[in-house]
Amino acid sequence: MSSAKHGSTHRFETLAIHAGQTPDPQNGAVMTPVYFTSTYKQDAPAQPRQGYEYSRTTNPTRTALEQNLAALEGAHWGLCFSSGLAALAGLVHRLKPGDHVVAGNDLYGGTYRLFVRCFAQYGLEFTFVDTTDVKAVERALRPNTKYLYLETPTNPLLRLCDVAKLCALAKKRGVLSVVDNTFATPFLQQPLALGADLVLHSLTKYLGGHSDVVAGALLGNDDKLRAELAFHQNAVGGQLGPMDSFLVLRGTKTLALRMERHCENARAIAAHLAAHKKVARVMYPGLKDHPQHRLAKQQMKDFGGMVSFELKGDVAAATRVASATQVFTLAESLGGVESLIEVPTVMTHASIPAEERRKAGLADGLIRLSVGIEHVDDLVLDLEQALKKA
Repeated sequence: MSSAKHGSTHRFETLAIHAGQTPDPQNGAVMTPVYFTSTYKQDAPAQPRQGYEYSRTTNPTRTALEQNLAALEGAHWGLCFSSGLAALAGLVHRLKPGDHVVAGNDLYGGTYRLFVRCFAQYGLEFTFVDTTDVKAVERALRPNTKYLYLETPTNPLLRLCDVAKLCALAKKRGVLSVVDNTFATPFLQQPLALGADLVLHSLTKYLGGHSDVVAGALLGNDDKLRAELAFHQNAVGGQLGPMDSFLVLRGTKTLALRMERHCENARAIAAHLAAHKKVARVMYPGLKDHPQHRLAKQQMKDFGGMVSFELKGDVAAATRVASATQVFTLAESLGGVESLIEVPTVMTHASIPAEERRKAGLADGLIRLSVGIEHVDDLVLDLEQALKKA
């Protein structure tokens, strides 16, 4: 897979290591320095050097990360925020009372909470719909719709939407399309190339990759849109700090290698769980019986490192299994080198009302796995012993 930016023909793996970064011209340092400074000397009033005047607005370490991520997504620009939700909030800050957003009904609980409990009170309107159904999305769009907000694969049911079709629909209706690409990463999927206007990432996850940083990003091609988003980022103060920027830059260098192993392990675990007598259903795009398996093969390079499954039992059974693992760690979040296990209904998606969760298909006994890069045999054996508690 190539990921060209500004005419670059370098492949993804090369861009991940070099894009946005050059040896320091003063001393030849190979790694991007961490610029621990809040302010910068100006040559004259209102004449900052290379555009740097205050680190809430811009910071050289953050700039390097933004350029690196833009290259990986095939974007012209990137903006990095203090978290994925801060990036999403920056996006919503562009809206005005009466504006409308259409989003998937199977999405991260924190996204639902931000929309419904934080922004709806200011006169913004949100409609949640099954984004695997193009007709349903089309019916949900209104004259006042400003964003079509997509997750694919979704969190936690791992459903896919047809990015090209939905983004074309949004463009036809004058609606900005935004794709949360956190689960897939730019190594597996590049929504901008499929017609999306913006891509959002929780950099906390696979791009950081080591469960040691919280960060987010927006990436796109429209310079006017970048200026608007950068204004809100600066005005609100949701920017990413230099040390966190450095940690994500370190993470992107090994993204391709890690994702290959995540995918390899997840494929094996999904197949194993699908044959287990205590498992009612496995949700993984790489399985041939997944409803969007063919679509996944079309718009993704591989099927990702996330696996969800339902037990033949309730939330109590799911809790017992998730609490019994020894290699998988019971914890929220995902995308690190270590494997994690969680029960969404009482953890990451507890902020979504139970009736809304069930209507979207999120069963109480669902377990979500973030499959790490450990030896797959150890992961399978760990799940085997834990499933005895179901």
